[in-house]
Amino acid sequence: MNRPRGRSRHAPDAPAATGQRIEIALERLTHDGRGIGRWQGRTVFVEGALPGERVTARVTRARSKLIEARLEQLLQASPERQSPACPHVDLCGGCSLQHVPRQTQLQLKQQALAQQLEHFAGLQPQRWMPPLTGPEYGYRQRARVSVRWDPRAQRLQVGYRQRASNALVEVSHCPVLAPRLEQLLQALPAELRQLERQAALGHVELLGGEQPGMIVRHLQPLAEGDRERLRGLARRHGVACYLQSGSEAELHVLTDEAAQPAYRLADQQLDFHFSAGDFTQVNADINQLMVNQALEWLAIEPGERVLDLFCGVGNFTLPLARAGALVTGVEGSPEMVTRAAANARLNNLEGVHFFQGDLSNSQKSEWLTPDTDYHAALLDPPRDGAAHMTAVLARMRIPRILYVSCNPATLARDAGILAAAGYRLVQVGIMDMFPQTAHVEAMALFVSGKDRK
Repeated sequence: MNRPRGRSRHAPDAPAATGQRIEIALERLTHDGRGIGRWQGRTVFVEGALPGERVTARVTRARSKLIEARLEQLLQASPERQSPACPHVDLCGGCSLQHVPRQTQLQLKQQALAQQLEHFAGLQPQRWMPPLTGPEYGYRQRARVSVRWDPRAQRLQVGYRQRASNALVEVSHCPVLAPRLEQLLQALPAELRQLERQAALGHVELLGGEQPGMIVRHLQPLAEGDRERLRGLARRHGVACYLQSGSEAELHVLTDEAAQPAYRLADQQLDFHFSAGDFTQVNADINQLMVNQALEWLAIEPGERVLDLFCGVGNFTLPLARAGALVTGVEGSPEMVTRAAANARLNNLEGVHFFQGDLSNSQKSEWLTPDTDYHAALLDPPRDGAAHMTAVLARMRIPRILYVSCNPATLARDAGILAAAGYRLVQVGIMDMFPQTAHVEAMALFVSGKDRK
């Protein structure tokens, strides 16, 4: 019987199949820490592999010229390879760079930012500043733990979401968590599995800071015995416990009535209160360094007027005010504006005002008036950046603009807007807010042509 003409399944130019095992040597790294090599003329990205290694890898996605795969077996290891601290690293979707040395992680992140600035804006900074770094592990002050009732197994699953899957990894350790929160995490599964109404649970959020706590989200009312068990768990670990029902954003304090989530900026002697849904930085050490660097780079003189966009609960606003600036903070969430104003009163700060505003649309903005003359602006937008507000700031000709970013691509896009308006990218540096991950946080200072600071 004659075989039909065409490519053989094993021909050198045949595409790899999903699930296929391939053997490959790695040559270099992507910016997100995947090893890059060549296999049968195709570029292969291998998650978990390092340059200089030979591995067998399992194909997870195959296209005509590109193959994505996951490390399955090390045939020849790189001398740079580190042993991951987390026992769940092979399944958990979180900290994917634990095998990569710290210095290499920092280099990858700076390279990623530099390439985005060049690609999107054709920009290079006048100065690259040293990265802000803190502890490699034990840094995370906030985490959401998934809780799922499995009706078939009649068992409660507690853990994190698996990589590229909706399934859960049932965790016993999480070394990036702050130590007190990791101890709480270790005790959590056994305690939750003793509750009467396990199926009513949604998730548990762990909070660090000055008043550590846990927020238990539930979709149906909890029995009084369940509430008492949660109180006991909280007391044993020295944390507050809050309940959050499925239909309400408000927290109900289950333990200490005076407890409220809080953090502190010790260098500025500032205290901040926040609520569960508020955005706060998860890395306290880097947050303090970041605030200090922002004050240093902006070099605010007492009495200068500063605009703080996406101000949250006042993380930058209050330190700027403490330094003597007259600050206007703007945030989209009215609840966070209320808490930011309360934080200003908590710290006895005057000369600071907060407004709620749609930062994707500056029309009819109470805080944006033609006669307002700001000396500097700071913005700390979400991942999708702030293209609209960047253009507004450029039209206002604010002399110094400090941009705090959690996404190099949108930072680069918005930097192009400022550059086109005549601003110079004076200096930029990465901030290692999330060690062991590929997340890149950065700070960039733009100065208008008329301001020579």
